[in-house]
Amino acid sequence: MSPTFASLAVRNYRIFASGSVVSNVGTWMGRVGQDWLVLTQLTDHSASALGIVTGLQFLPFLLMAPVTGMIADRFSKRLILLMTQSFLGLSALALAALTLTGHVELWHVYLIAFLQGVATAVDNPARQSFVSEMVSKDRLANAVALNSASFNAGRLIGPGIAGLVIAALGTGWALLVNGLSFGFVLASLLAMRVRDLTPAPRARGKRQIRQGLAYVRSRPDVLLVLALVFVLGTFGMNFQITTALMATKEFHEGPTEYGMLGSIMAIGSLAGALLAARRKTPRLRVLLVALAGFTVATAVGALAPTYEVFALALVPIGLASLTALTTANAMVQLAVDPQMRGRVMALYMAVFMGGTPLGAPVIGWIGDAFGARWTIGIGAVAVGLSLVAVAAYLLRRQNVQVRYESRRRPRLRITVEPAEQPQPEAVR
Repeated sequence: MSPTFASLAVRNYRIFASGSVVSNVGTWMGRVGQDWLVLTQLTDHSASALGIVTGLQFLPFLLMAPVTGMIADRFSKRLILLMTQSFLGLSALALAALTLTGHVELWHVYLIAFLQGVATAVDNPARQSFVSEMVSKDRLANAVALNSASFNAGRLIGPGIAGLVIAALGTGWALLVNGLSFGFVLASLLAMRVRDLTPAPRARGKRQIRQGLAYVRSRPDVLLVLALVFVLGTFGMNFQITTALMATKEFHEGPTEYGMLGSIMAIGSLAGALLAARRKTPRLRVLLVALAGFTVATAVGALAPTYEVFALALVPIGLASLTALTTANAMVQLAVDPQMRGRVMALYMAVFMGGTPLGAPVIGWIGDAFGARWTIGIGAVAVGLSLVAVAAYLLRRQNVQVRYESRRRPRLRITVEPAEQPQPEAVR
């Protein structure tokens, strides 16, 4: 089997990945349907309302991270996923029913977005750390990357289908497909061989939340990655808002063209995930280069003169962002102790997705006040400044050496050299 798909040789992971692909297509159809519902049916293209919906979806990540991490480390991750996926499917069907019957109101969307956020906040740490129970450590980075590839395969297919369904049948039908798609994940979880899983030691005793926070504080390598992920997630990856605003307000396009933007971005995202799957060891150098590429690509997208140029810019944006995220995710999972993985991944998801409640309303306000282009431009500025700060930190604190190698394959090499220690004075 190709190294890119090595984890698919494991039966449980193969079944899980198959169900996830179908569900991810439905999830992206649901996201497009929800955004289109808010922008065109429930408001008059209100960026602030869309920002509030997005913020409510991700607020529980910020509020519940220590608790959800403890849940993931203390209970069966497979059982947690069965419960959360069931709730997410039922809530998605409820929104579809309200829309199809013509009874949906904006506060319904707000409430369901928040409840789904609570379920997803519990789901994600368990889902992230469940990967290590399905595959061995030497395949963990590959499995993390393939999870991202599955997610972005859904992003590639889902928005385009959603645009066509909305244009032909209406928003409610796209939301209905999303609700039904959760059945595939539930079926895959039930079809697994439980005896083949290798659960991490369960967390026991009191003060588990405090122990998890103390563990992260003692790991500067993990804190550095979390800081970069926070800036990227808070200011750079509000695509749910930015692409909707650029399509509707800047270029005056319809649902089909808006849906295509998500699919076009997914081309780059899927490529980034598959390239990451070929790398056995995630490295800080790859993360920093990917963030630099993201800064440049988002600046180009913010200045795009036409819909076509903006759509093309989304390909490198997707490639850079997914390379950064898969690298950061694998770096954190491989660096931490197995019994702490659920709590650490909960904090990881909190700083990445939990930053959205802070950033999304701000991005929505920027869109209303200064225009859609600034919703993307602010991400380029924030990520660029974070790279400057991290570079200064590495150069001063860790004696990082950057040099250019001009052999057959010229490239920049970033290494950490031991800092020179002061020599003791000679005894007189």
